[in-house]
Formats: sequence, structure tokens, C-alpha cells
Amino acid sequence: MYASLKNYLILFAGVFALSTSAIWVKIAQAPSAVIALYRLLFAAIVLLPFLLLNKERVAEVKSMTRRRVGQVFAAGFFLALHYVLWFESLRFTSTASSTVIVCLQPLFSLAIERFIAQKPIRPSALVGCIVALCGCVIIGMGDFRISGESLLGDILAFVAAAVIAVYYFVGENVRKEMSAVTYSTTAYLVSALMLFIYALLNGDQLTGFTQVTWWSFVGIALVATIGGQFIFNLLLKK
Repeated sequence: MYASLKNYLILFAGVFALSTSAIWVKIAQAPSAVIALYRLLFAAIVLLPFLLLNKERVAEVKSMTRRRVGQVFAAGFFLALHYVLWFESLRFTSTASSTVIVCLQPLFSLAIERFIAQKPIRPSALVGCIVALCGCVIIGMGDFRISGESLLGDILAFVAAAVIAVYYFVGENVRKEMSAVTYSTTAYLVSALMLFIYALLNGDQLTGFTQVTWWSFVGIALVATIGGQFIFNLLLKK
């Protein structure tokens, strides 16, 4: 019981830290892909020493099979796609609407569990899904009255929620045999590389930002990613 309570407290702390993401994005004056790039790159740099200075984690990297490498690359792709979609949504709709909608991720996780993993869904979870979807519709209708752009932002956040659910589904399988540090570091690096290529192809500015923007990159990496998203990766095994 104590271990279960501890996990819930850790999860709560992770959710709280992750909830600051939208604030950092709003502060940063940079393209969505670039914000996501530096978010994951800085987070990977922080975690890298914990990987390289641990023999067991280094051994995990060396023993990765083609299947495992493919899963890590898939995780990196879905994480990059999620952040680009969500950060773009914040440019069209309010922080509150975007954050509430992107937090519908558990709905998609339940769908994946039911139709792909073939696991039963509890009736209480199904009721929760219906209530959450009704809330999403209400938010969407309200934003549509404000402007079509706000509704577009809601839709992007909704798709971002679906994408991150796939990321966690892949991560759940990887975490059965790989530590959180190894998985997170490799997935973040892969994701950052993909975002770097995307930003170059898109012609996005990569340097020359204000000091406030650079600090927002650091904040979203340390607080929202290491203190939030990494916690989710840590608990995936449980």
C-alpha cells in the first residue's frame, strides 16, 4: 500500500510539473518545432551522464536489438509529432483549452488497451471517457464561437493527445526490459534529431533568440520534461 501511495504522489508531482509546459511555450518566442527541439535536447543532455556513468545502462544500449531500436525510433517520432502539434495548438487557442484537451490522452490509451492490447475496460473508465468527451465538445463549441482559429487549436490539441497515447503505448513495451533513464535519453535524442531535421527543412530559425526565450527552453526541459514527462516514463513499468 505504501509503494502504491508513493507512486501516486510521484505521479501527482509529475503531472504538476508537466502542466507548466504550456506556460513555457507561451513565453518562448520561437517556432513550435524549435521549442520542442531544445526541450528534448536539453533534457537528454541532463540525463546523458546518468546513462554513460552507469555500466548497466550502457550495457542496455549496447545490447539493443533491431526491434528495440525500431521501438525507440518510433517513440522518438511520436513524441516529436506530439510536441509540434500541441505547441502549434497553443498559437491558435487558449492555454486552458489546449491543456485540458491534450490531457484527454487517457481516452486514447483506453482505446489502445481495448482494441490493440485486447484488455477489458472497466465500466467506471468508460463513464469517465464519455464525461471527458462531452467536456471536450463543450470547449470546442465555445472556442468555435470565438473564432475558427480557436477551434483549429482545439483540434490540434486533440490529435496531439492521440499521438502521445501511442508514444506511451510504445514506451510501456520498451520499459519492460529497459530502464527509464536509458529509454528516455535515447528517445529524447532521436526525437531531437528528427525535430532538428524538420526545423532545417522548414527553414526555422535555430539561434538568435532573446535571453527570455533561452531560459524558457531551459525551464521546459528541466521542469516540464525532467520533472514531468520523465516521471511518466519512470512509472510506465508499473
